[in-house]
Amino acid sequence: MQLIGFARVSTSSQDLANQLKTLEEYGCNKVFHGKQSGKSKENELKLKELVDYVREGDTVVVTKLDRLGRSLKSILETIQQITDKGATLKTLDGAIDTTNSSPFAQAQLNLIGTFAQLERDLIVQRTTEGREAAKDKGVKFGRKSVLTEEQRKSIKKKLSNGATVYALAKEYEVSRQTIMRVRDN
Repeated sequence: MQLIGFARVSTSSQDLANQLKTLEEYGCNKVFHGKQSGKSKENELKLKELVDYVREGDTVVVTKLDRLGRSLKSILETIQQITDKGATLKTLDGAIDTTNSSPFAQAQLNLIGTFAQLERDLIVQRTTEGREAAKDKGVKFGRKSVLTEEQRKSIKKKLSNGATVYALAKEYEVSRQTIMRVRDN
């Protein structure tokens, strides 16, 4: 029997260190990990690596159930794949421990999966509401423009007077694509 960890964060700006440390301290011999969205193809590949590695009698350990994925369907599919191989799943937050296979434990697993999905949906909803509120207050998202509005007007005028995209890109120290976007807007 081997303890095998799985750790995941959703974005490259998040830190895996706490999950990795917790899984190591728990005694996981091997830890599969990555920085990818729970819905991404990369996450599916990491989970496939994990499931392919797991053997009968092993226990897969995650810090929280939502580390396995972002949808109830994908989480339950992964749990089923793990149990089909004769392995078990344990969450360190105490939510799941599939070593108990009674009908009540299975019902509890489905219920917990439903709440994990609900929690994710609420997070998405709150994030969307926060983003909309910020937009209403005039907050701009995304990267700042490298050109001021005055520079954009000047570029358009110079283009209409025959300046080339290449020459303007050199003059303003931007890419030709930036000049073309100014031209086309």
